[in-house]
Amino acid sequence: MPRIAPEIFRKRMLVEGYFERDEVDERTIRDYFEFITSALSLRTYAEPIVHKTSGQGKVGNEGYDAFVPLIDSGIYVCVWSGARFVSCILYTCAEFDEGTAAELTREFFRLSELDSFVF
Repeated sequence: MPRIAPEIFRKRMLVEGYFERDEVDERTIRDYFEFITSALSLRTYAEPIVHKTSGQGKVGNEGYDAFVPLIDSGIYVCVWSGARFVSCILYTCAEFDEGTAAELTREFFRLSELDSFVF
């Protein structure tokens, strides 16, 4: 990815995996946002927004879309309930430890497989 606006620090991290947690629902996602922001010292400025996608499209894509705004950007989570798959994007203008972010996400969702990428 070309380096545009090098004077603006930003870090983007994608973390994805298949979860083994018994249930991932709106409460779980809100708990994840609280857990990950606290652990990484990222500050929120508003409550998370969580949408349940049931009945809105393909059955295989049903689950949740969620976002929490950070003072330094935001975190997005997408859950495919049937496939038991979660995709998280951490986007910040603040530094954070990507190894810690990946491991904490693995632990929280009990990911059996995980892939992550920083860009």
